[in-house]
Amino acid sequence: HSVNGVSAMHSEILVERVFKDFHELYPTKINNKTNGVTPRRWVMQCNPALRGLLKKQIGEEWILDLDQLRKIEPLADDAKFRKKWREMRLQNKKELAAHVKKIMGMDLNLETMFDVHIKRIHEYKRQLMNVLHVITLYNRILDNPEAEIVPRTVFFAGKAAPGYHMAKLIIKLINCVADTVNADPKVGGRLMALFLPNYRVSQAELLIPATDLSEQISMSGMEASGTGNMKFALNGALTIGTMDGANVEMSEEIGEENMFIFGHDADGIQNLKAGGYDPVSYVREDSELCRALDMIRSGAFSPSSPDLFKPLTDSLLCWGDQYCVLADYRSYVDKQQEAANLYLDQEEWTRRSILNTARMGKFSSDRSIAEYARDIWGVEIGAPTL
Repeated sequence: HSVNGVSAMHSEILVERVFKDFHELYPTKINNKTNGVTPRRWVMQCNPALRGLLKKQIGEEWILDLDQLRKIEPLADDAKFRKKWREMRLQNKKELAAHVKKIMGMDLNLETMFDVHIKRIHEYKRQLMNVLHVITLYNRILDNPEAEIVPRTVFFAGKAAPGYHMAKLIIKLINCVADTVNADPKVGGRLMALFLPNYRVSQAELLIPATDLSEQISMSGMEASGTGNMKFALNGALTIGTMDGANVEMSEEIGEENMFIFGHDADGIQNLKAGGYDPVSYVREDSELCRALDMIRSGAFSPSSPDLFKPLTDSLLCWGDQYCVLADYRSYVDKQQEAANLYLDQEEWTRRSILNTARMGKFSSDRSIAEYARDIWGVEIGAPTL
């Protein structure tokens, strides 16, 4: 018999914390099998523009052997290839924009950074921290309407468990903030936020290929692995994220310099809580954070029901901020600014986008399944075929 985690970090937590006693009794039972995603669906099917570009450059062996993507790594320094890469990504943005126009009646600015946060709605995944960043950007525009803000479109999508009131309240807050920001003429098209309804695989197949910045911002130590993070990077998105789940291994493959890593790591979170975490102290020391929270608490985004979002702000300020949103907020906002600054340099952004795709070979489901077959199931499997 065998027990496995689904990322190196997850397996480490199982061994050192969750099943520490069992591991001491059975030291060979727990092992690691990092998750993977299938390139047949998550590139070949959902991103035909990228498939076509790859086919012209390196053929199609990568469809069954994802390590072949390494062949495009030298092309990251080729200006002509970078131009083709940007054209491919613009086509994907156009297709997503057509979908948004159809279902929401909204026109997207294709020249903005597409900042995408799509996953199950849960407090530990910290969509709330992303909303606080949107409010912070909005306030910066209000304070200085002439400020040079890197234009950004922030996409949210995902579903909440039927009885999970806090998650549903987060969805409501996202929509209320989006309504306020999108209707304010002072924003001048520099910031848009939207929550796409009825998130599903077919919608992810449009969102992921069009994404510039992938949000993987769960509190470190909570995410077992994640596979959305892999799908985004495979399609050329740059990741802003914590050292959590498979983000750790992705940073080892892609290079941390080609991602935007922020916040406390798992040990840092554990030490923070063991030392008596005081979330309010972070608010006292950060005027932008204090202002964003005050706007939510005062009903700025829900004037007809000012106390609507009180459970959310109370969870942060009165109930201990279980998922350390306030502790990681400043690091997150600063790293977001770093991403925005890089986005202005489209040549360098494109170079890093290509490297993300080129270095994702490890994260194929073919590798993952082969490891299960060899180490756990004890069966022989053939090579994948189309």
